[in-house]
Amino acid sequence: MDNPVLELRELHDPRIPDASLQVLGEPAQGRALRYANPADREEFVAGRLAAMHFAATLLGVESRRLMPDYHCPQCGPRQDHGRPGFMLDGGPAPLVLSASRASGWVLLAAVVNPAEGLRLGVDLEVISGVVFEGFDDVALTTNEKNYLASVPAQDQASQRARLWARKEAWLKMTGEGLRRNPAELDVLELPGLRDVTERELPEGLVAALALD
Repeated sequence: MDNPVLELRELHDPRIPDASLQVLGEPAQGRALRYANPADREEFVAGRLAAMHFAATLLGVESRRLMPDYHCPQCGPRQDHGRPGFMLDGGPAPLVLSASRASGWVLLAAVVNPAEGLRLGVDLEVISGVVFEGFDDVALTTNEKNYLASVPAQDQASQRARLWARKEAWLKMTGEGLRRNPAELDVLELPGLRDVTERELPEGLVAALALD
């Protein structure tokens, strides 16, 4: 199985060079300009630039040779949303890529020269973001609820967030997104799905990765 490369970056990482919106491609430019809050716009742009820089580094090319090519399973290619990808010198860049933003950070995952049909999904979650009444009923299966009940009370919030990160990573990988009811997707023992534990995450964040 291909081993993904993971990288966590602050959204305003000084290693990522400043660039105009033009390098993001027309779909993303339009999306960036629709953000009413300048801070949200800056985080969106920083996340896209981080993904481009990450891809260029892995491929050993200058980022100016890459053209964003995001693909939505429902809407098709060249979108401002969906699965991230790039064109390299006019052809598809040889990598699969996934990215997730949360709390001022972006988590990136990629496989270079992947096997045909390889799918990848990664998700970064804020633990406090899933601590509210009613979450379990709309997001978790009965089996997952029973698992949470067996966990010490002080660990339940982080474990709940881990379950949600797993669901998001899996649904990104499959391309279903939240069109599939997350309360019907049990992620306790899905092959190819795991928590991200090989690197230390900032306080209050958890992450998961799906690979198939």
